[in-house]
Amino acid sequence: MRSQVKGTSQRPRLNVFRSLKHLYAQAIEDTTGRTLASASTKSPELKGTLRYSGNVEAAKKVGELIAKKCLEKGIQKVVFDRNGYLYHGRIKALAEAARASGLIF
Repeated sequence: MRSQVKGTSQRPRLNVFRSLKHLYAQAIEDTTGRTLASASTKSPELKGTLRYSGNVEAAKKVGELIAKKCLEKGIQKVVFDRNGYLYHGRIKALAEAARASGLIF
């Protein structure tokens, strides 16, 4: 999947990883290999606010947080890398919350 989706300095790659208990999102610039922004259910901003970190509600919070962090760093457009996961459930909730918070895919 990563061979098809590339992030540049103008449009970094928004990579998503999910486990059974947690969800992680990173904005990555592939030309230099740097992580520009990251958010997860383990982030200090979300750690005490979530009842359970492996559901759709938590995914929405992570989507809002990654969008907020990207917009603070001047990143408005990203390429969405769902990492081979189907676009439904937690992945869809994260993407829709990021779009609603101002990111452009």
